[in-house]
Amino acid sequence: MLNLAKRLFQEEGGQGMAEYGLILALVALGLVLALGSMREGISNAYQSTADGLISP
Repeated sequence: MLNLAKRLFQEEGGQGMAEYGLILALVALGLVLALGSMREGISNAYQSTADGLISP
């Protein structure tokens, strides 16, 4: 039983996956914040493109 407890505390295989998960979450949060701040500009670009397609 003691050997099992030692092995559980010494294994670090899942640590790398947790770090990648945290990095991915931070990147996703950064993208959401960046796109949220550019929302009006993106909307205006799409609207001007749509207006250009409608009127000859």
